[in-house]
Amino acid sequence: MEKRIYKNTDQNISLLGFGAMRLPQTADNKIDYAAAEQLIDYAYAHGVNYFDTAYMYHDGESENFIGHALKKYPRESFYLADKMPGWFAKTMDDVDRIFNDQLKKCGVDYFDFYLCHSLTRQNFDIYDKIDIIGYLDQKKKEGKIRQLGFSFHDKPDMLEELMGRYDWDFAQLQLNYLDWEMQNAKRLYEILEAHGLPCIVMEPVRGGALATLCPESIELLKKAAPKRSAASWAIRFAASLPNVMTVLSGMSNVEQVEDNIKTMSDFQPLEKQDYAVIKQALAAYQNSKTVPCTGCRYCMDCPAGVDIPLMFELYNKFVRTEDKKAFLDAYAAAGDAKQAHHCVKCGVCATHCPQAIEIPKQIEKIVELARN
Repeated sequence: MEKRIYKNTDQNISLLGFGAMRLPQTADNKIDYAAAEQLIDYAYAHGVNYFDTAYMYHDGESENFIGHALKKYPRESFYLADKMPGWFAKTMDDVDRIFNDQLKKCGVDYFDFYLCHSLTRQNFDIYDKIDIIGYLDQKKKEGKIRQLGFSFHDKPDMLEELMGRYDWDFAQLQLNYLDWEMQNAKRLYEILEAHGLPCIVMEPVRGGALATLCPESIELLKKAAPKRSAASWAIRFAASLPNVMTVLSGMSNVEQVEDNIKTMSDFQPLEKQDYAVIKQALAAYQNSKTVPCTGCRYCMDCPAGVDIPLMFELYNKFVRTEDKKAFLDAYAAAGDAKQAHHCVKCGVCATHCPQAIEIPKQIEKIVELARN
């Protein structure tokens, strides 16, 4: 496993990090502990030592699972990252309760990397109002946080502003070859690099979108490298950047873990001709009219009961395959309560979407597709 040294320390971080956000699930949408633990064990055995969780992942169960899965390993043999969801805190007592609950659920005395979760201009006043950063800085002084950073979903000017608010240790960005220009990932990365902040990459495969793409894009990638998966191109794009410390992947099956480990164990940075291939594949994908949903589920729960990520998943599969019958069958199988036609266009979902998707507008397309 390729490793990168964190700043000027003796911390060797695996270039592949395990994100505990898309773990395998049972039929009732609970974490499948046996299957998920198998993935963690395989990753650990093959050199992955960075594990990332959060308070809200898997409806609050991700931290419990990570604590269970990692307890068999020496604490000093892995790096654990967790996050403070400021929007859940109204008072300092809430912040303290959440932080201590996270330590307990994860079964640890400290976090190696801790983040203010999903900072934006819209929500930063929450962190400011009750001095969440001040609280976390104190926890760092107490040794309960080793490195303090933040994850970010906003524009470059806000990132520049954050640079002056605290002496951060690192930052986490959504970075992939689709967002490199489309959502200013390039500029955000350059800002971190200019300030000497190591970058942790999230959504390198855009919630799986860059693993499936569209038939034209897949054909271009396969022609250039028949033995490489589409996902490996996306992982290599992020990992080829020198200021990237680790690339998080939310892996949900053995095949994904094996493929990512193969990519990072014999890591080969992208070359000039590789970037040209990606440019062609991206152009084909952008013409395919898919919805840029990553499946993060920040939009949920929908007040009307619509399973928004599932609806987009079904729609995107239809766009890629043009199999209307398969779409209608899957749409029906989702059950009436979760279907798109219940959308009342309240827009609550759109305010929480890190991708700035006009969700009600996109949902209407699905309603029309199902109706016709």
